[in-house]
Amino acid sequence: MNTPRRLLIVEDDPNFAAALQRSFERKGYDVRRAAHLADMLQIAEGFAPGYAVVDLKLAGESGLACVEALHRRDPQTLIVVLTGFASIATAVEAIKLGASHYLAKPSNSDDIEAAFARGAGDTSIPIGHRPTSIKTLEWEKIHETLVETDFNISETARRLGMHRRTLARKLEKRRLT
Repeated sequence: MNTPRRLLIVEDDPNFAAALQRSFERKGYDVRRAAHLADMLQIAEGFAPGYAVVDLKLAGESGLACVEALHRRDPQTLIVVLTGFASIATAVEAIKLGASHYLAKPSNSDDIEAAFARGAGDTSIPIGHRPTSIKTLEWEKIHETLVETDFNISETARRLGMHRRTLARKLEKRRLT
């Protein structure tokens, strides 16, 4: 008999988490859900997941702390970070902390399962020059600062020298979810 694949979903949106759970259960995964770091730590102890899906921005905390804790608990756990706030800075940090892959929302269970299956990097990816626009640089700086401030919008706006409402409008325009 096959041992079920154990998946832990760390997502604070209950509707999205429930949809992911149903989809993965149909694929044969044994799934548990957590909405924040404390729940995740408690579930992970008794459940010992081999796979994890972690939302980058959880209510009041960063999913990066979850990635770090899961990786520290078991470095073999395959962790995919999902985010509607994708940036190079958060992708680099997620990978450094132990994530296997980093996907921008919207992503579904097929995308996530494909990321789990890609265990190693791909050296055939072409290296090309892509000019970076000012808007892209601005967006990356905003997200880098958001990560530094644990997604505190007021502090991020202060550090960037912009009004809080201006930053909130920029974030609303670029939201991927």
